[in-house]
Amino acid sequence: MKELYTVGEAAKLAGVTSETLRHYDRVGLVRPSRRDEWTGYRYYTEQDVVRLKTVRALQQMDLPLREIRRVLAYESLEQIIAFLEEAERRADEKIASLEYSKAKIQLARRDYETKLLAGEQGDEAAVRRLPERVILLSDKLEQPTLENLWSYQRHFYAQLGSDRREEFAFEDVAGVYTENGVSRLFAVCTRHGEAEGLKTLPAGDYLCAACTEEERADTEKRLRRMAEAEYRAAPSFTVEQVVITAVLRWSYQVQIFLG
Repeated sequence: MKELYTVGEAAKLAGVTSETLRHYDRVGLVRPSRRDEWTGYRYYTEQDVVRLKTVRALQQMDLPLREIRRVLAYESLEQIIAFLEEAERRADEKIASLEYSKAKIQLARRDYETKLLAGEQGDEAAVRRLPERVILLSDKLEQPTLENLWSYQRHFYAQLGSDRREEFAFEDVAGVYTENGVSRLFAVCTRHGEAEGLKTLPAGDYLCAACTEEERADTEKRLRRMAEAEYRAAPSFTVEQVVITAVLRWSYQVQIFLG
């Protein structure tokens, strides 16, 4: 194993730039152990490279250099363990924040994909093959409103109770499920346990059409007649999936199960 490394070599091993190493040297964070008195060239040892990698890892935890300097000075194992526990907590928070941001990005993409599909179809009916979906029906909300769509997942978690929150997770997809004349707002589950209000929407062909709030009733009747007349289906339920069309605005995609 090589004993000494130039600035460029050490920077490459640590995953930083040569200028970053010079900055660490200037502020006294990581100084090269060897310096040629004739040429002025600086050389880093294996231990220096380990210290550089440690600094890099600590920076990825969003620690400022002044705090990193303090951490590197720890000599007590208890201090190091306490720091690592706190670092783990911060990492978990960061991961959770990134997962939340990713979920919102996925929601926006799905919304615009659905909007694009709805725009391509207009109000024309088309058959789509949809996967099996498990939904949780609201125990009291019947229709989407600006208020309940803004925080509809919170409503479903409250309905389940705090002791069961970890058993369930939801897509950012809401809609209205209607069966036997009774309508309920629903959320699509990505993870679930047993609960009252769970319903499985079967996989298969659905007759679908986009519509506005004002057109919902007429669109549903039209699709039901088409399903019965053209596909010999006898749908027992209707799904009206909410489609976000703009900020604070939405429409629907009515889905009639054909079997």
